Amino acid sequence: MAEEEKGFVIRDRRVGGGEPSGGSATEPAGAEAAGAGGARPRRSEQADQAQAKPPPPVDFLSFVYSMGTSALMILGETPGQAAADPAPNLVHAQEIIDILTMLESKTKGNLTKDEETLLEEMLYTLRVKFVERASGRKPA
Repeated sequence: MAEEEKGFVIRDRRVGGGEPSGGSATEPAGAEAAGAGGARPRRSEQADQAQAKPPPPVDFLSFVYSMGTSALMILGETPGQAAADPAPNLVHAQEIIDILTMLESKTKGNLTKDEETLLEEMLYTLRVKFVERASGRKPA
């Protein structure tokens, strides 16, 4: 009798029983496997939490910050790797600086004070780092 119930429960989970696809089937299986290993439920919980968080909104500030951070990394300003300076890609960094410069000229008068300030400061920082890398000087 117990075997029939177990078989029925498994068959019911595979059909879905009106629950979200995939989520309910892994949770009970993970709960059964928790006694054996315990690692499986943690991974599925972390994945569920990562999927549950909505991505941050994409706005002008986040776009400029993302582009600037990418350019800094291309210039060799990788955080946490002070000992190993990667070779900068000056052509790619110049391309991003040019894109941000074009955005600055095309959006003049249409930005909030915060957006304008971030764009100006990011361009200043990128240009200084670019000149340092292009001239071969060590970054300050």
